[in-house]
Amino acid sequence: MLRIAVPNKGSLSEPACDMLREAGYRQRRDSRELVLPDPDNDVEFFFLRPRDVAVYVGAGTVDVGITGRDLLIDSASSAVEHLPLGFARSTFRFAGTAGTLTDARQVAGLRVATSYSELVAAYLRERGIEPAAVVRLDGAVESAIQLGVADVIADVVETGSTLRAAGLEVFGEPILRSEAVLVRRADVDQPAGLDVLTRRLQGVLTAREYVLMDYDVPLELVEQAVAITPGLESPTVSPLHNGQWAAVRAMVPRSQTNRVMDSLYDVGARAILVTSILACRI
Repeated sequence: MLRIAVPNKGSLSEPACDMLREAGYRQRRDSRELVLPDPDNDVEFFFLRPRDVAVYVGAGTVDVGITGRDLLIDSASSAVEHLPLGFARSTFRFAGTAGTLTDARQVAGLRVATSYSELVAAYLRERGIEPAAVVRLDGAVESAIQLGVADVIADVVETGSTLRAAGLEVFGEPILRSEAVLVRRADVDQPAGLDVLTRRLQGVLTAREYVLMDYDVPLELVEQAVAITPGLESPTVSPLHNGQWAAVRAMVPRSQTNRVMDSLYDVGARAILVTSILACRI
């Protein structure tokens, strides 16, 4: 039975459960449940603190887990990224007093406050930058400079409004672009059932990103039409009974649906039908 760790709270928890539910797995109805067996799918779920998921996976207590890329790196565990999951995207940046710093190399000799001390220390070490100290703080770090705890902070940045309110601004290149990831141990064989989980999650990702588009087009315009809808590998083209038209079926990026429909109408396609899909890459 595959043992899967799932975040029990925070911004990762609900979308992780939603994705697993879309992939056909049972999910808890009571947030107090810590362990949830799913014998129909031969898996067992363990609901853990997001920061602990990579630690448990690295120790072999569970086989795989869902956590953030930032939390994985900060854990310094032997877990590795297996599959990016496309949600909970964020950017990790340095920030300092507005107008004072422009480059990460200027962090040398300064005190850096962060909730991700291992991640920041590894980033600086890889670039040969030696700070005076990396100060680990739990929770919000925006006030660390004002309170004299640090000269610079490193934190997750979304809109930047919280930093600006504290008189801070980001500088330098992003330390890390993070998102939710499926992680596994690096030093063991792939556990039984991971291939099924991976395939199902990839199917959900594909279904979220693509729609299935069906349309009819005159035979002499098929090449122009399929150039607009090349699909993932190749579209399906079938001649219609009258011998003058063809039916085309292709997967189209969801974000481009309206633009693609406009282009198809321009080349003479008709009867366009768009449907959501649950795709499974073989």
